This record gives sequence, structure tokens and C-alpha cells, in this order.
Amino acid sequence: MLDTSHHRSRVDAELQDPEFRAEYERARAELAQVNELVKTLDRLRVEAGLSKAELARHADRNDAAIRRLFTAESNPELRTIVALATALGAEIRVVPGRRRRSASGRRGAAARSSPTAG
Repeated sequence: MLDTSHHRSRVDAELQDPEFRAEYERARAELAQVNELVKTLDRLRVEAGLSKAELARHADRNDAAIRRLFTAESNPELRTIVALATALGAEIRVVPGRRRRSASGRRGAAARSSPTAG
């Protein structure tokens, strides 16, 4: 088994830096969303009774690339994700999250606090 304790201790030390921690957490959250999307596509593939190679053919994609997408952590192109979803009769939607305020909400708050506003 590979000993990763040195790497883990270096990451733990780096996480003490607030900027590093913020970037690390942002990257983890992005990867988690990508992984969830890929898992959903894979579940839909299984439910449709398609092999990875069959799905690749339906989506007009390289079957080796599609196998990699479903078996390794990756960052697929959006066009590939859309092509797979379309081949599975699904669609991709962006759902507003709960954690961030909208850009227009921030502008509105800035305008309300400005001495020249209104």
C-alpha cells in the first residue's frame, strides 16, 4: 500500500493558511459537484441498460474517454456532459444554491449603503 502520510501532513500544514484553505475547499466543492453529476449520468446509463461503449456511440464520443469518465476522477468538458445527458434523454439544469447571494443582491445592498443612493 502507498504511504501518503507525508503528503497528508504537508496538506494539513498548508491548510493552516486561510487563503490556501479557501482555495482547497472551493476546489473540493467543485469536484464534488462534478462527481455527483457523473454518478447521476452513470445511474441513468445503467437504468437505460446501456454499456459505456453503447452510450459513447449514442453520444458520438470516444468510448475509451467515456469509460475513463465513469471510472476515474475527472473534469469532463461541459459539451461531453451535455452530449451524454442528451443521449440518455436527460437534460442538464443549473439550480441556484442556498449559500451565495446573487450578484444583483450584492449590488442592491451596495447601492442602499451608498451615501449617493436614492
